[in-house]
Amino acid sequence: EAKEALLQVQNEDYRSEFIYLSWLCRCYMMNNQPALAWETYALMETSNEAFNLLHLIANDCYKMGHFYYACKAFDVLERLDPDPEFWEGKRGAAIGVFQRVLANKDSVDKLQEVVALLHSTQHPQVDKVIRVIQKWAKDNRVQID
Repeated sequence: EAKEALLQVQNEDYRSEFIYLSWLCRCYMMNNQPALAWETYALMETSNEAFNLLHLIANDCYKMGHFYYACKAFDVLERLDPDPEFWEGKRGAAIGVFQRVLANKDSVDKLQEVVALLHSTQHPQVDKVIRVIQKWAKDNRVQID
């Protein structure tokens, strides 16, 4: 209901404000449309507001179990700011994607992308996480690059 109301706003000045965008993204995530929230972020120019929206997407996607988009968001946040909280979020979201693949709720393609995101991380724990995923993949004859 809130999403429909927000989408009816016609004034471009309002539609470009951070408050509008953050609530629209929140509605997308709460309505199981995290890809639309990610697209909204991707269309923004680099700014503090884009960083704040990315932070919102990372945390709300994580809370809602949209771990793939949470992992992508935490990956960007980690690249922009080496705060350990972002690595912890990225690690948890990556494990969430792995869990969803094991439960046949997500595709192996998403897991492959998450492994690639993990490879870009300079953290001592990253090798352990990747090894667990690769062992499962090998044991189950699943191709993970």
